[in-house]
Amino acid sequence: MAIDSKATQDFVPIKEIRDGIIILNDGSLRGILIASSINFALKSEDEQQAVISQFQNFLNSLEFSIQITVQSRELDIRPYVALLEQQFGKATDDLMKIQIREYIEFIKSFVESSNIMTKNFFIVVPYSPPVLQKATSSSLAGLLGKRRTNLKDDTSFEEALSQLEQRMSIVEQGLIRGGVRVIQLGTEEVIELFYKLFNPGEQEKPIKLNSLESIVKSQ
Repeated sequence: MAIDSKATQDFVPIKEIRDGIIILNDGSLRGILIASSINFALKSEDEQQAVISQFQNFLNSLEFSIQITVQSRELDIRPYVALLEQQFGKATDDLMKIQIREYIEFIKSFVESSNIMTKNFFIVVPYSPPVLQKATSSSLAGLLGKRRTNLKDDTSFEEALSQLEQRMSIVEQGLIRGGVRVIQLGTEEVIELFYKLFNPGEQEKPIKLNSLESIVKSQ
């Protein structure tokens, strides 16, 4: 019996990714921001209430929907181990080499036994351009007819992109007031993010979000 198999692309409603912006098959746009975490438990009670209040005000001020996604993954220490291996190769002192090698083995065994998880926080900001409705002889049929997004040329895309960027700026400023730093993902980072989402068992290539590193370094 023949099995009707479909490629993964058939189930992903993404038409293309341009300048870090996701263009869906229906013509709507999505921008993805990666957000830093805050040490909420270490703050005083007044500070915690201030953070909660600010976040509530931020959500109430939005005139459009957003999606907040938390990604939990097992900590990938391979980039760090690779860095240590480079230092091991550069070391000229035998004692230093022994210490680096022992430290590498300690890190590997500790992570494997402790099952350490890392979390990434993403905010998806949507924008759907105005739609065109196909004209029909029946007014009722016209109201219920299939609608399609008007995003045919570069001018339409730039206009839609401008609206999306305004929304992303509103989200960014709102989160910054609450002590959360955010950075927009670029094209390569968006592609890598979706690749990891659809290939959760893939371990050949370690994920490396440059925007996340920028957030950590800026704190």
